[in-house]
Amino acid sequence: MLTRPSLDLYDSWAGCVAEFEPGHIPAAAMWLLDREPEVSREYCAALIKTVEAVADTNQPSPDGIVHADSYWVTEDQVVIGFLQLRHTLNDYLMEEGGHIGYSIRPTYRRRGHATHGLGLALDRARELGLDRVLVTCDGDNLISAKTIESQGGVLEDIRTDKRRYWITL
Repeated sequence: MLTRPSLDLYDSWAGCVAEFEPGHIPAAAMWLLDREPEVSREYCAALIKTVEAVADTNQPSPDGIVHADSYWVTEDQVVIGFLQLRHTLNDYLMEEGGHIGYSIRPTYRRRGHATHGLGLALDRARELGLDRVLVTCDGDNLISAKTIESQGGVLEDIRTDKRRYWITL
């Protein structure tokens, strides 16, 4: 299930973050805060406020940032990963990041959560009126490549070690 970030799930969020390598949590949106990532309640609250602002299409997006919906992938009120759906692409996202980024915590991988989350993100992309979306993964991440292909992803090319897939909606 895709859940909007909430302090109600702080403890579970902190546990999820702790499972990833420091500084390497794709789609967690922690890079939006101009400070070192941490797992404090105060940091989580600031992150939630920031992702809510980035999602608000009634406000201009910050320089270099596109509007995006950030979600926590949850199962039974446990945060098991992160997903971000960017509404548009800038130059960086066209090359490497794509419209959708996701990451599942290591202890929950290989159970179909990424596939399910990506499918839900595609439904949201349709609601936004997107005709097709770009989804990327590391060149050597064949499990993620298989996930993207299972949702209709067609490989366009590999650039700077990123596999670039387009999914027509």
